[in-house]
Amino acid sequence: MSEDKEMPVIDTSAPQSASEEPVPIEALSPEMAALTDNVIGALKSVYDPEIPVDVYELGLIYRVDISDDRDITIDMTLTAPGCPVAEHMPRWVEDAVRSVDGVGDVVVEMTFEPPWDPSRMSDEARVALNMF
Repeated sequence: MSEDKEMPVIDTSAPQSASEEPVPIEALSPEMAALTDNVIGALKSVYDPEIPVDVYELGLIYRVDISDDRDITIDMTLTAPGCPVAEHMPRWVEDAVRSVDGVGDVVVEMTFEPPWDPSRMSDEARVALNMF
């Protein structure tokens, strides 16, 4: 195990649903901060084919947990349970994150609690979709 004791958690869900407090990126070692940035970049490379916005900015990624061993667990959702790419999108996310140098095992878990709604979108996504 590395000397890094922090385990980055990127949590975009409501605070009451988080089991751990997210670690601010400023508190991470330079190596772990770079890995975290690269994972976010990988997530931003995955797009919902029906919406011209990536899954991260769309708010479909609820939680990313990076262990000291660089194993990554991602909780994500879809815009709707009946989404036509429901069986494919988690694999796209897994493949994108797995392609990041230094990443160990990657597990993507689907959840529909809480349900996704447009309030989860970033300002960047709102601008891209002309939703103000």
